[in-house]
Amino acid sequence: MKSLSTALALVGSVQAGLRFPCSTLTIQRLDPAVQPGMLPSAHVHHIVGGNAFNATMTGDVSERATCTTCQMSEDFSNYWTAVLYFKHPTNGSYHRVPVIPVQPLLGGSNGVTGGLTVYYTQFDLSRDNIKTQPVKSFQPGFRMTVGSPTETGKPHVGLRYQCLQGQNRGAEMADFPTKPCTGGIFTTHHFPACWDGKNLDSPDHQSHMYNTIKSDGFMNAPACPSSHPVRVPQVTYETVWDTSKFNSMWTSGAPNPFVWSFEGTSGYGTHADYMFGWKGDALQRAMDKSECFYDGCGSITKQAMTTANKCTVKDFVNEPTEGWLTELPGMSKAASG
Repeated sequence: MKSLSTALALVGSVQAGLRFPCSTLTIQRLDPAVQPGMLPSAHVHHIVGGNAFNATMTGDVSERATCTTCQMSEDFSNYWTAVLYFKHPTNGSYHRVPVIPVQPLLGGSNGVTGGLTVYYTQFDLSRDNIKTQPVKSFQPGFRMTVGSPTETGKPHVGLRYQCLQGQNRGAEMADFPTKPCTGGIFTTHHFPACWDGKNLDSPDHQSHMYNTIKSDGFMNAPACPSSHPVRVPQVTYETVWDTSKFNSMWTSGAPNPFVWSFEGTSGYGTHADYMFGWKGDALQRAMDKSECFYDGCGSITKQAMTTANKCTVKDFVNEPTEGWLTELPGMSKAASG
């Protein structure tokens, strides 16, 4: 896969979609998509977006949110992934790995605090196809997941790891890096781009969507099948986990010491959740713009990240998630049976 900076240089002014940063909103055990109403949920998540985030979320999220940690001020959606922890190789204790902004930042994004970068692409990074295949925005109440913490085989394309060496992202991998990364571990979550056009969710939170992408990277998704005929934006998250401070504790030749917050020692369980919350027709306006990148040709109002960073939610769980922990939150023997 070409790096983002290389890809942008190649495509010049012909670029399609949105790319913007969202600062961290909260880190706690909540999962209103997979475990609605459960307080706390099974494992810790890193969450960005609107302040309507709660243990239970139904209906139009944008009507209840009053602020967002995302740069696009009309986006009150929520985006979340599992959290990465370092497991000490000798005493078995855990320490949460901090998140740092994805580089390079674009268009007034300075000031981002942790968080992740979100993409909504229409076709791929270099062009759109909206004249022949319009992109339909998600609807209020829509949600989906990609990947699964119980996955034991290799995840499908688009769920990948990269070992950052400085600003060099390196090759995409299906599992954790096997050696220390000086710039941190870069994770990517590509969601499917085909919707059945009827269901805002499904029992497994995935069956109402269909993945036609066959290659890693920001590639064109082939035509949607008749079972899932509606082309929606291709949503992608990028996150940088600053693993550098733990490299000195990674003994040469020893196995990867990083685990997901569900005690996932294999990278195959990587997963992410999405809950739509754009205001009105804001996302549709951006997706209707031809050959525009980053801000939808100015169709959406951007806010300063200093403003976005003021958006918060309360700590619903009230348990430690950082510092050195003897066990991962929610992963005690008593809790796991």
